[in-house]
Amino acid sequence: MPMSYKKLFRLFEEKGITTYTIRKNNIMSQSALTKMKNGTGSIDTRTIEKLCAILDCQPGDIMEYVPDDEGN
Repeated sequence: MPMSYKKLFRLFEEKGITTYTIRKNNIMSQSALTKMKNGTGSIDTRTIEKLCAILDCQPGDIMEYVPDDEGN
């Protein structure tokens, strides 16, 4: 998957925000969080906006592009 969300989960930990809090506040579902953690999911721009507001950050602080090595 070309997008990595490892930064997002590090920010959750650093700021003491649990995935329960994210689900409770209807930011995103448990299944979406699990897919992102496993590298099989993605998020839309509205969700990115909500996460940036809660975490007081920029989109680049929660995700990064990782080129896919397939085809090289």
